[in-house]
Amino acid sequence: MRILVADDHDLVRETIAAFLDGSDIEEVQTVATLEEAVNAARTSGTFDLVLLDYNMPGMNGLEGLARMRDANEGRPVAILSGSASRDVADAALKSGAQGFIPKTLSARSLLTAARFMAAGEIYAPIEFMQKNPDDAGGMLTRRELEVLRGICDGKANKEIARDLDIREPTVKLHVKSLYRKINASNRTHAAMIAKEAGLF
Repeated sequence: MRILVADDHDLVRETIAAFLDGSDIEEVQTVATLEEAVNAARTSGTFDLVLLDYNMPGMNGLEGLARMRDANEGRPVAILSGSASRDVADAALKSGAQGFIPKTLSARSLLTAARFMAAGEIYAPIEFMQKNPDDAGGMLTRRELEVLRGICDGKANKEIARDLDIREPTVKLHVKSLYRKINASNRTHAAMIAKEAGLF
């Protein structure tokens, strides 16, 4: 796996590169600007994953994301940020980012996220995506969190329905909704994402 880390802060860039020094990651390149990132993809070949700092020189908001995706021939490009809002994260994902990575993410979580994204999965930490309580459409409701807890405990929909004193079809609706919100493909994936985010 080849990964490119583009960030204008030397310490951040090198720390992230060190985090990503996993057994299945053959090469981690680092650059400091969008231009250098674009040139790296064009001269050394596409990367399995590009991590792009949202506030880096040349980015101009999400225009930089589009340029980098083009240079990387549509292969996964994710946004890194230490300060961007949830709105920016949402916009990045809607604009084709493979994921949104807060710079506060732990080393283990970052490595897991990188593997997910390189494999084509969309990644965004649940706890970050829930920071804006006014936007109920994009966050997990209390009931969805309760259902997700049941999934993490390995319970079937019927058991969750009994525990929460609701009907099984209602549980199924909550499951479908939370899958969409956290980009989970199945129960195992949903439980993995929840546990990775430290929710339960």
